[in-house]
Amino acid sequence: MARHTRQRILDASLVMFNAQGEPNVTTNHIADELEISPGNLYYHFRNKDDIIEQLFARFEERMDSALAAPEGRLPGLEDIWLQLHLVFEAIWDYRFLYRDLVEILSRNRRLRLRFARILRRADEQAHAVMRGLSQAGVMRASGPELAATATNVLVIATFWLNYASARGDKDEHEAIRAGIVQVMMLLAPFLRDAERVHLNTLTRAYVE
Repeated sequence: MARHTRQRILDASLVMFNAQGEPNVTTNHIADELEISPGNLYYHFRNKDDIIEQLFARFEERMDSALAAPEGRLPGLEDIWLQLHLVFEAIWDYRFLYRDLVEILSRNRRLRLRFARILRRADEQAHAVMRGLSQAGVMRASGPELAATATNVLVIATFWLNYASARGDKDEHEAIRAGIVQVMMLLAPFLRDAERVHLNTLTRAYVE
């Protein structure tokens, strides 16, 4: 029963943080939403940051899974497309972290270190994928071009929701679809002709 209540608190917190923004939700709001006493909530979690850390652990697992490279072969365009979907879906499901990223990380050193770890892992994976695409002959680019493209992919994926929000986009789900296309188009100048046509076909089907 205690485990069930703990899961309900985490699930409700995630929904409320995403809908209202983490800074606007208190532990009392969460307790009210679940119709439990604040004391019951504090039995499971010390404070709101404790809840955020547990949600972050879930997010970390999702990202680790999303960033896993294909085994035993070099990556292709379809692999990158799928991987971006998984990454952006994880960002969408935990979008409060990204929308309020600076505020959350500025007050919690442990989360700052863990988020830095995710970025390092994503950075290593992005560089490995670019090198793999080059080795597979899908991309033609120099070492510095591959490295710069990998970093640009990571920057856009990390801050796309903030950019879309600052621009006034209302539909975050649509913004994420646009973000995936934006990242894929970073590869376009370096692709072979056949792969470029394939990418254009993928993006057209995706945004229509």
